[in-house]
Amino acid sequence: MKSTKFVAITACLMMILSVFAWGNTHAAQAGKYVVKSGETLSGIAEKLGITRDALAQANPQVQNPDRIQVGQVLHTPSTQPKQETLTAFEQEVVRLTNAERQKKGLSPLQVDAGLSKVARLKSEDMRDKNYFSHQSPTYGSPFDMMQKFNIQFSQAGENIAAGYPTPEKVVQGWMNSEGHRANILNPDFTHIGVGVAKGGSYGEYETQMFIKK
Repeated sequence: MKSTKFVAITACLMMILSVFAWGNTHAAQAGKYVVKSGETLSGIAEKLGITRDALAQANPQVQNPDRIQVGQVLHTPSTQPKQETLTAFEQEVVRLTNAERQKKGLSPLQVDAGLSKVARLKSEDMRDKNYFSHQSPTYGSPFDMMQKFNIQFSQAGENIAAGYPTPEKVVQGWMNSEGHRANILNPDFTHIGVGVAKGGSYGEYETQMFIKK
């Protein structure tokens, strides 16, 4: 009986899709700050008008925030990521996604609270309407859905998954797929929204939305 359950869960893990669309406007590059002698992460954050946690979140490559080096380049978020709106599972998906981008030398994606709300609604819709698709019977395509909720973007993409029990497994699943990996590592994207819904046929529904503002 236990073996049957394991096989069923494993099959669910394969259900992932990706989609990407282009717009026709441009967004500003993320800011950068070069660490000077005697500076601390807290002092730099205060100078930039953001919290230390926000600056640390934007720089997952910094292993120890208490030890930054002169000449080190930090990414500076234009606005403080509203990470408090996310669950622990969703926050970890963001962190792991940015860790994958960091490996390729890409700027971290900033959390957009509005986009995260849309992503969560998409996951809940898939759970409640019992479907697994980028095309929602309620909201239409991911891009239609973003526009309905007044999300401004010039480029956008979406990754979805179902049945993954942990953030590590869902991000690993996306990274093992060419289309999903392309979204995660797209150098043009600037912001991310993540939404997870528990329950339904697969137990967990995960949605990642990406935009370039």
